[in-house]
Amino acid sequence: MKVLVTGAAGQLGQDVLLELEKNNHQAIGTDRSQLDITNEADVYAFIQEAKPDVILHCAAYTNVDGAEADEETAYRVNGLGAKYLAAAAKLVGSKMMYISTDYVFDGSASEPYEAEHPTKPLGAYGRTKLVGEEFVQASLDEYFIVRTAWVFGAHGNNFVKTMLRLGKERGEVGVVHDQVGSPTYTVDLAKFMVELMVTEKYGIYHATNRGVCSWFEFAVEIFKQAGLNVKVNPLTTEQFPRPAARPKYSVLSKKKIEEQGFTPLPKWQNALSAYLKELKEI
Repeated sequence: MKVLVTGAAGQLGQDVLLELEKNNHQAIGTDRSQLDITNEADVYAFIQEAKPDVILHCAAYTNVDGAEADEETAYRVNGLGAKYLAAAAKLVGSKMMYISTDYVFDGSASEPYEAEHPTKPLGAYGRTKLVGEEFVQASLDEYFIVRTAWVFGAHGNNFVKTMLRLGKERGEVGVVHDQVGSPTYTVDLAKFMVELMVTEKYGIYHATNRGVCSWFEFAVEIFKQAGLNVKVNPLTTEQFPRPAARPKYSVLSKKKIEEQGFTPLPKWQNALSAYLKELKEI
């Protein structure tokens, strides 16, 4: 298949390109320098020329705190960018997959969020990603929306890299213990995306690695697996104030992945182990 990947220079996009190549798909990677997704005319022209079978839309404004101060830019990228791509996909008959986030929920649940659970974003990032979802659904019948969370990969900045750096520098870190979710390794997410895109099992999916932890527990496991002797102090969200509110509980139910016969993503501890091995080999 001919597959267009937006955000191809990003943490997820780079692993998606590698996974497409492994599966002998023709991949076209674009980043901001090649395609400005906020420019409607550019998007239409690019898609009409490329005529991909599938658009994997990984590009996003992901600075959660930055979005609070500049919701307009986040809206243009996360909302309008998705709108223009979906409209262009409809014109040329492409399938489209939009990568979304746990931040479309408010985190007040006590059991994993199902794909059809009512959305209620806490902040600008979640609001703009939800608008993107709605634009895709309004334009297309053949769409996939994949919500994920707590993403880490070799090709970008993330919590694991930050912890490894701070642990080595300081020997002691403070990490919030009252926010709970599921980490997601970009290699595993990319595999699921490529497995999903060749099907016609359209709709909304939740995809993270299996298992649940707090950020504190995640940090403890990072240092344990990395063989670093670092003291991890548990903090409350209130002790670590940020411009944007974070969902306290953002565990996503992966039930639909299994129901539709797709390969479940591995446990997050195993994913972390594979990731630390990958970092050593770079």
